Amino acid sequence: MALVLIPLPHRDFDPTEAGVPWRVLCEGGHRVVFATPDAAPASADPRMVTGEGLGIFAPFMKADRNGRLAYDEMVRSEEFLHPITYRDIRPDAVDALILPGGHAPGMRPYLESAQLQAVVAELFERSRPVGAICHGVLIAARARRTDGKSVLYGRKTTALPKTMELVGWLLTCVYLGRYFRTYPLTVEDEVRTALAASTDFIRGPMMIRRDSPAHLQIGFTVRDRNYLSARWPGDAHLFAHDFATMLQ
Repeated sequence: MALVLIPLPHRDFDPTEAGVPWRVLCEGGHRVVFATPDAAPASADPRMVTGEGLGIFAPFMKADRNGRLAYDEMVRSEEFLHPITYRDIRPDAVDALILPGGHAPGMRPYLESAQLQAVVAELFERSRPVGAICHGVLIAARARRTDGKSVLYGRKTTALPKTMELVGWLLTCVYLGRYFRTYPLTVEDEVRTALAASTDFIRGPMMIRRDSPAHLQIGFTVRDRNYLSARWPGDAHLFAHDFATMLQ
């Protein structure tokens, strides 16, 4: 079975994008190790867990029952409660990597970590399975090969679509400000700049419902060799299933 690394920030990661892959991997017999900046347990974006502050849009924006149950189980697990530090990650000892997303301000140190970007670059060089979902794709886009190009250059990917990011911001900006805008540039726009061709970014079908263990077909992922990407928490179950298949 594989040893899968899931790095997280101090706070504000998406509970579904970390919890669902963790649960699926553990059910498949794989071992998961978490990493945080200082080896303290991470905490998810509370709005995505409870919906508090999201107003009438909370039922759509917050984690659904499947996501919350997976997150609740994950935060009680021994591996989650005892993470390693970013600096203690040994890429040569890791079989695979998953990069969860999240959009709240606490995500930025994780998304901008040079240590994590170096780990991603080495795992791509070793052709180890790497999965990224939503904002997590930014870490891969920012990771550089020895020639200076992104590790995603010449590959196809998806990520949080611009339309979804902007709609989330427009629906909440009056009372939450830039909560849904992690950076001035949207995720899609930044990821596109790292690719060999604009057409290598694949938005996928319109997102209306979230997938589930019984309805994987609702989700959407893009696989390019050892790299798997997805767009938002509504793809998390298919993403986790497809990633587990890669490990086989």
